[in-house]
Amino acid sequence: MRWRDVGKLDCTIARTLSVIGDRWTLLVLRDLFLGTRRFDGFQASLGISRHRLADRLAKLVKHGVLRRERYQDRPPRFEYRLTEKGHDLYGVIVTIAGWGDKHMAGRKGPPVERVHDRCGRATTLRLTCEHCGDPVTARDMTARPGRGHRAQQEAR
Repeated sequence: MRWRDVGKLDCTIARTLSVIGDRWTLLVLRDLFLGTRRFDGFQASLGISRHRLADRLAKLVKHGVLRRERYQDRPPRFEYRLTEKGHDLYGVIVTIAGWGDKHMAGRKGPPVERVHDRCGRATTLRLTCEHCGDPVTARDMTARPGRGHRAQQEAR
């Protein structure tokens, strides 16, 4: 199987990776959550080629993760804003950052703290069960076929 076909698999992880599953896209998303909105800002932060950056931004727009908003008429210039679908990726980015903070930060510690606006304290995200509120790890979970899997089996 080729990488470009991964989005056709019957797997939501594979389909998600077909949209956000490369290092440049994840770094663009990181920068968006840190407040970058304009092409030149992404390019300055990432040192990425204009062609590659334009490709990643266009893909995120195509998949509804970002929307373009004009901020200047002459010449026309646009900035990129997260859609609701894009904002839903916050947990993904912060979870990756949390893993990096724990395992890759080095002696000086993490380069960024995430501060909860309401209480003003630095914090990390944690997974909890939406029903009982208990913290969850991989050791606390079991995977089973979902509705989409059963529907596909019935269609065969």
